[in-house]
Amino acid sequence: MTVAVVALAAAGCGKSSTESSTSSSKDGKYSGKGIGLAYDVGGKGDQSFNDAAYAGFQKAEAEFKIGGRDVEPTDNESDADKVQRLVTLAKAGYNPVIGVGFAYAGAVKEAAAKFPKVTFGIIDDNQTQAKNVADMVFHEEQSSYLAGVAAAKATKKNHIGFIGGVDVPLIHKFEAGYVQGAKSVNPKIKVESQYLTQTAQEGGFSSPDKGENAANGQIEAGADVVYAAAGLSGQGVIKSAAEHKVWAIGVDSDQYQQAALAKYKDYILGSALKNVGGAVYELSKSVYEGKPLSGEVRGDLKSGGVGFADSNPKYKAMTDVVSAVDKAKQDIVDGKITVDTK
Repeated sequence: MTVAVVALAAAGCGKSSTESSTSSSKDGKYSGKGIGLAYDVGGKGDQSFNDAAYAGFQKAEAEFKIGGRDVEPTDNESDADKVQRLVTLAKAGYNPVIGVGFAYAGAVKEAAAKFPKVTFGIIDDNQTQAKNVADMVFHEEQSSYLAGVAAAKATKKNHIGFIGGVDVPLIHKFEAGYVQGAKSVNPKIKVESQYLTQTAQEGGFSSPDKGENAANGQIEAGADVVYAAAGLSGQGVIKSAAEHKVWAIGVDSDQYQQAALAKYKDYILGSALKNVGGAVYELSKSVYEGKPLSGEVRGDLKSGGVGFADSNPKYKAMTDVVSAVDKAKQDIVDGKITVDTK
């Protein structure tokens, strides 16, 4: 498949995109131009949320031999910019068109109403109820609970930290699960908690320097495990943890495996996974096969939609930590543990 980088001319469509060739399915069910993917704040290269979506996009392109265009957000963009981005993708023939992140909620609703024959998807929001919209959401609190168990078992100081990118309900779920998981191990554990910004526009999901400064403060206060749910900002948290030789816990993607974080990976205990890539892939597959998904599609531990990455050999060697995390996972799947969302 030939890939070329092209600039999008339409206003509000983003800074650039990757576009690849067009084809249709062998049985003729799919005749679109491919997958349209619009990134959230932080864009491609965040080694976390957006990159997870891109991995699913790439897998679907390769497996189904269809085209695709992925588009970056712009700084300080408006909701109208997001609408225009999705409309431009739909008008160009891309199907499905996927907004990566809850910030696309209004844009997906508006664009989907204009293009009823195009399937739209949104990650991390379930407000839009339409026949041509798939709301792809997750039980982030469940994977965060496992992160909390791991942190509480790994800490030597009974003092851990949580850093949220933006103070919004979605990120509250990460914090709630993490704190509950940690306290299931040690009810008296001390948990530092901090949000980088009140709004995404202030850079909470896109500022590694903010993440690094917050982690420096928590580690200096005594935390020896820090978990960030902060998108691109989480890279700064991981950097700080490595420099202080304490544990970091990654989020969304398996951050131990990310090339851009390779020099810090020995200090990445694990990652609370959210299968964003799988959601992008499954929606693309459903459209390709002529049976598009719609309505709420929610990933949890039981379905593999969320999980905890164990790629670090140092983590695998900590058998008491691994067994505690495994038991917690099974108890959640079996319904013995219900994880808080607030």
